[in-house]
Amino acid sequence: MRPPPRFDTVIHAPGRLQICAILSSVVEAEFAMLREALKVSDSVLSKHLKQLEEAGYVVVRKAALDGRQRTWLSLAPAGRSAFVAHVAELNRLAAMTAPMPSGEGVAG
Repeated sequence: MRPPPRFDTVIHAPGRLQICAILSSVVEAEFAMLREALKVSDSVLSKHLKQLEEAGYVVVRKAALDGRQRTWLSLAPAGRSAFVAHVAELNRLAAMTAPMPSGEGVAG
């Protein structure tokens, strides 16, 4: 049984939402790949990952590759459940939005 949809403030920040979206589609991802995908600095990505890790949403694994220490990240089961519930809640909210009548829009 799926958990009920809920808005998750840990996940909702744009950077963390993007991280969860990327990690939801892979088994694990390297830190550098996430940094490039989000186009942020190491420190900004580290800050987002620390918040996700403290919430129990992300698993961090460090391993040597080609003589260098690499950091690999994956969504923990709790993170995957929280992300699915958060996206469901966003979809529920989006479905409540009335479509704009044709011809109306934001003046630009």
